[in-house]
Amino acid sequence: MSLWKAAETQAATHGTLMGASDWTAEGVSIDSRSIAAGDLFIALSGPNHDGHDHVKAAIEAGAVAALVHKVPEGCDGLPLVLVTDTMTGLQNLAGAARARSNARIVAVTGSVGKTGTKEMLALALSRQGKTHYSVGSFNNHWGVPLSLARMPADCVFAVFELGMNHAGELIPLTKMVRPHVALITTIEAVHSAFFATTEDIADAKAEIFLGVEAGGTVILPRDNRHFRRLAAAAKTAGISHRQSFGSHIDADARMLDCAVDPDDTAVFALLRDHALAFRVGVPGLHWGMNALAVLLAVEALGGNAEKASQSLAAMCPPKGRGERHVVAWKGGSIEVIDESYNASPVSMKAAIATLAAARPGKGGRRIAVLGDMLELGDSAPALHTHLAEAAALWNTDLVCTAGPLMAHLHQALPATRRGIHAANSTELAGLIKTVIKPGDVVVVKGSAGSRMAQVVKALLEG
Repeated sequence: MSLWKAAETQAATHGTLMGASDWTAEGVSIDSRSIAAGDLFIALSGPNHDGHDHVKAAIEAGAVAALVHKVPEGCDGLPLVLVTDTMTGLQNLAGAARARSNARIVAVTGSVGKTGTKEMLALALSRQGKTHYSVGSFNNHWGVPLSLARMPADCVFAVFELGMNHAGELIPLTKMVRPHVALITTIEAVHSAFFATTEDIADAKAEIFLGVEAGGTVILPRDNRHFRRLAAAAKTAGISHRQSFGSHIDADARMLDCAVDPDDTAVFALLRDHALAFRVGVPGLHWGMNALAVLLAVEALGGNAEKASQSLAAMCPPKGRGERHVVAWKGGSIEVIDESYNASPVSMKAAIATLAAARPGKGGRRIAVLGDMLELGDSAPALHTHLAEAAALWNTDLVCTAGPLMAHLHQALPATRRGIHAANSTELAGLIKTVIKPGDVVVVKGSAGSRMAQVVKALLEG
């Protein structure tokens, strides 16, 4: 089934067809470097790059047409859709995709755990019907409309991730997606540089409720201290179907027990009065907890929650969010846990706790390699220092650090646990191999801006 015909694209974007007009697009892309044959290329203009400079290259690479707001030099006669503004055109295409769809849709937000929860939903729902979902972390002002524009007209379910770091940013996204189910994973002190309190963060996350379809459902973290605030916001938004997950006795999906093993997580829970035992194919208490939210969402979308629970054993961590690699190392091997995509105080502590469940080889150690957590405002030094308590609680053998903020943690660690410290991830990537020995299990984590993926790359090179 085609995604967008030329006439449909013209009608959706209020554009003008130029050149050939008999094309059919099978995909939508905004990146000329990753064009697939059959894509519609949308030439977005940003502060650093203008997609119009790459229209000809995109079509030569296989794009069937390009959405533009000016005809680039050398592109006369090429298949184009001329609009007033390509960002508005993308949003209009997204709106048309949503309007024609009969899919049951869930939108996920939260301070941490959004992408993993989205991936679990995609896995569970895809076993029960054709499912569309946003790739990676396409959760912002261009990622959400792009993900919507890629949604096939005949899918049964759809999953979207919505992100923000300022108040007001979720409102246009949720009104664009118009989900039947809105899921909030948790509320924590993330992006606190832009918010005075976590109450303010909760209020900003609650903006997701403003786009929920009539008769829709919200799924909330029952153990979170802002649960009642979120529930009240959902009620104010006119949403009567409010469900919760957690260990709390009143949770609709209640965690009874959770065992974190080296390779996966065993969960025993109650879905209201129905007992469930299942495994999630990624280790971590947070994975088990968010799996309960997934089951509630599947049920609210009309799917089978028990079937969904059994499908989660096949879950694999998204890139940079717990991927595990065994690497040949100096006559033996090491295990590298890649958590380099992003970090916050709560996710750092979760990574350290998950490391404790790992099984080093003979003579091996559990080592945390940590980069700066960003966007934490004035509390950043103290929040980094406090990670020393998590390292002690979970008996981490060695902690290596990079960045000016992680210097506070480095100083707070006892000498027996204090590893090397570097000014930045580039410097640490050049030093880390001198520390690691065969049998070690190494978790690498930091905010995206701290570029800890460089350290992961150095370790994977062996």
